[in-house]
This record gives sequence, C-alpha cells and structure tokens, in this order.
Amino acid sequence: MMLALTPRNWRYYLQLMRLDKPIGTYLLLWPTWWALWLAAEGIPALSILLVFTVGVVLMRAAGCVINDYADRHWDGAVARTKTRPLASGAVTETEALQLFLLLLLLSASLLVFLNWQTVLLSLVAVLLAAVYPFMKRYTHLPQVVLGAAFSWGMPMAFMATQLQLPPLLWLLYLANLLWTVAYDTYYALVDRPDDVKVGIKSTAILFGRFALPIIAVLQLFTLLLLMLVGYLAQLHLIYYLSLIAAAGCFVYQYRLARNSQQGCFSAFLHNHFVGMLVFAGIALSYFLQG
Repeated sequence: MMLALTPRNWRYYLQLMRLDKPIGTYLLLWPTWWALWLAAEGIPALSILLVFTVGVVLMRAAGCVINDYADRHWDGAVARTKTRPLASGAVTETEALQLFLLLLLLSASLLVFLNWQTVLLSLVAVLLAAVYPFMKRYTHLPQVVLGAAFSWGMPMAFMATQLQLPPLLWLLYLANLLWTVAYDTYYALVDRPDDVKVGIKSTAILFGRFALPIIAVLQLFTLLLLMLVGYLAQLHLIYYLSLIAAAGCFVYQYRLARNSQQGCFSAFLHNHFVGMLVFAGIALSYFLQG
C-alpha cells in the first residue's frame, strides 16, 4: 500500500485526532494520573510519568481516528459531526487508516521503557481502543466499553510501578468506568435524536427518560468507590474534601443537563474539573503526608 498521508492535509489530521479539542485527552489523562500517584504513593518516577502522559495523548488520538473511520457513513447524517474530516471528504479512508497505524506504532515505541508485564497489558488497551467504535452498532452499552478502555491505563500504571494489581486498583478501575459511562451518556444525549434516526445505539437511548437520574446514580457510586479507595490508601482529609467538591460538580452538571441538549454537552465538558479535583486531592494527600 502506498503512503497516502500528505503534509498539505496536516490541519485535517489534527482535527481527525481531535488535538484541537483536548477534553477527551483530559478525561483519559486525569484517571491515569490518579493511578500513577496511588501506585507510587506520591510522585511517580519521571520516566514512567512521561511515558504514560505521552501514551495517553497518542492513544486518545488513535481512538478518535478509528472512531471516525467506523462512523464515516453515519457522521454525515448527524448535525454535530457532519463537518468532520472523513465525513466531509477532506481526508480519505486510506489516510485515516494509515494515520491510525502510525499513532499505534508511536505508542508501541513507548513500551520499550516499561516492563514486559505492562507491555502484555497494553495489548488489551489496543484491543479495547480498536473495538469500541464498532460497539454502537451491536449494543446499547458502548459507553461501558469506552469506560473499560479509558480505565485500562490504571492497571498498566500499577503494573509498571508495583509489578502487581492490588484490590485497590480494581476499585479505582470500577469507579472510573462508572464515571465514564455517566459523562459519556451526557455526551450521547446531545446526539440522541440523530442517533435514533440512523440506528446508532447508546446508553442515552437505552436509559430513555430516566437518563439523568441514572447518570446521578452512576456518579454517586463513583464517589462511594473513590471514598473507599481513599480509605484503603489512607489518604489525607483533603482528599475527601476534593470528593465533596466533585459532588458539587455533579450537582451542577445535573442542573445544566436539565435545560437543553447544549446543557448536556456543557455537563460533559465540565467533567474535566471532576478529574482535576480528584487528582488534586490524591496529589495533595501525599504531599501533606510527605
């Protein structure tokens, strides 16, 4: 296959990778940093921090590319996505696939800095990233698969740091999975009318008129699990204050989402602050306990 990528389309490749819209990178990065700090019980080794941070950026970009490739025949029928590079024809299918493979190769190059056990776990990350975009054709729970994918950096972080996968990790994993389902349901609510028309499945459609209450329940269980993580990790009081602040964010999001589809999108975006607050609570805990 000839190389289809061309420098003149670089701005479209950036759009395809969503580098102009970093919210997804933040939502993937904050939980990865939660796990890194918890695994190291403080600031992680600089090499591991850099590998995981760059890996988050590359894998999120790769996920966006393969997602748009999977949705290339549907995005044109959805108001919010019809101007995306693949849907508009600015980028070809071959270019998208080659860009996806390039991003995977760059991500794989980072693995040379990690132990072989973490490398094995990374195969699951690639599998989840590759299959997630196609799940919305077959199940109303693609958000659960996204949650599994967005949380997989956590076991990798613990394995890279501790060479083990303790129970605390899996509580953290489940908390992040539930949180991801909650905020991505807000995201899916924005597109629900168009998704129903074209046959795309989501939790927003599955939950129907109960979507907002179910999101609230998912957020509640997220907070409870994070409280248990804090107890097991013997974190400082400031961590629990950060969870109270996160709970306030969830209440604010609920109020935003009640108003309109745009409110649902604003609620989705606001989760950046939730991830940041939880990270601040973890990092400050170890700093104060120093």
